[in-house]
Amino acid sequence: MSAEPTVTKDQPSGAGAPAAQGARSRSQHQRRKRIVQAAAALASRGGVEAMQMRTVAERAGVALGTLYRYFPSKMDLVVAVVSEELDLLEGSIERRPPRTDDPPKRAVEVLMRATRGLMREPELAEALIRSLLLSDVKTDFGDRMTGLLLRAAVGPDTDVPDGDPRRVVAKALSSVWTMEMIEMLRGHATADQAQARLETVAARLLHDF
Repeated sequence: MSAEPTVTKDQPSGAGAPAAQGARSRSQHQRRKRIVQAAAALASRGGVEAMQMRTVAERAGVALGTLYRYFPSKMDLVVAVVSEELDLLEGSIERRPPRTDDPPKRAVEVLMRATRGLMREPELAEALIRSLLLSDVKTDFGDRMTGLLLRAAVGPDTDVPDGDPRRVVAKALSSVWTMEMIEMLRGHATADQAQARLETVAARLLHDF
């Protein structure tokens, strides 16, 4: 994920400095959010190809140079859109966590909620999945999905260290879900078929949870 643009002019000093810096930070955050929302709206209508940097800048109401300070490449921008979608998913799960007592079923519920959210905008979903498969821009998508599955399966207050086998199998389940999304986007599977396969895999992988 690209860092926030660096402020190159002299920083304000004195009693008003923290307030001025806070206002600048809020302005940068709002500008970045507008850019990401503009990119997501374009991708939802025409995929990654529609996310032309100049078009995104115009839609977001920022200069092209400003856009490039936030996102040096189109794939950096796609990664930001992926992150925004994950933020929405995480917020949804925090508000309405899975209720079933069965860990594999809780994990599958998380995956199917992600599926339904993405498939409401299939062009955007395809853009996001393609970015994960083809981009060389570093993304934390896999780690975040793995974390979501672990929190659903073992509980939000349980620490699962990096070397724990449960983290490995949760990551494997996340990878299976990605392939199921590809099959759905290609028209080779329905949501019900994908869910049935995910339930089978989750039951096998997460049986010791």
